[in-house]
Amino acid sequence: QRVSAPTRPGRRGFLLGVGALALAPDVAWSGAQKYEPLSDSVRVALAGQIADSRPPERAFTTIDERIAYLAWLGEMSERLRGRIGDYTTRVEFLKTLDYEAMRAGLDRQLVLGLITVESNFRKYAVSVAGARGFMQVMPFWTKLIGDGEPRRLFEMRTNLRYGNVILRHYLDIEKGDLFMALGRYNGSRGRPQYPNAVLAAWHGRWRYEPPARPVAPPPRA
Repeated sequence: QRVSAPTRPGRRGFLLGVGALALAPDVAWSGAQKYEPLSDSVRVALAGQIADSRPPERAFTTIDERIAYLAWLGEMSERLRGRIGDYTTRVEFLKTLDYEAMRAGLDRQLVLGLITVESNFRKYAVSVAGARGFMQVMPFWTKLIGDGEPRRLFEMRTNLRYGNVILRHYLDIEKGDLFMALGRYNGSRGRPQYPNAVLAAWHGRWRYEPPARPVAPPPRA
């Protein structure tokens, strides 16, 4: 994975209160990405990532990779049952999230934590600022790097594609600083409340350790 939580000093408050946040009732901290001019090269690159029409199907090189993926899918489906009740919809959501997060070089559990904080998995959530969908994407992005149709942000795959691409973009321009990238995503850059909430959800509710594979017995002599 290319993303990890920062632990170096200087992020006053980033790691404070995580336990309390993890136990707090569900709240939406959704904010709004702020419009920032992009260079032509960055805009074209982001637009290309959004426009990629390949089907969201993960390729596996080994059977162990596929087994690990199915174990993750089963576990996450159970955890998400209370928020997305329909099984087929839930599995489709998780498969798409997995594909888009891995494609963007993001930790899947981080993205699940961000969605918990942004919309609590409400597909048609709209913030006061007008951010839309699961990952609370601001409509200006569709004009900046998309097809100019903000209504499509209520489509599951479109919303997850935009959200992951935008978070990856913010991580890149913040040189991997997760604290600052999360603040930028939420429109609260430099303040700890939102990054703390995402971190609490990531390492609390969505913490995941892959099950250990059984060790095969040695061959008989």
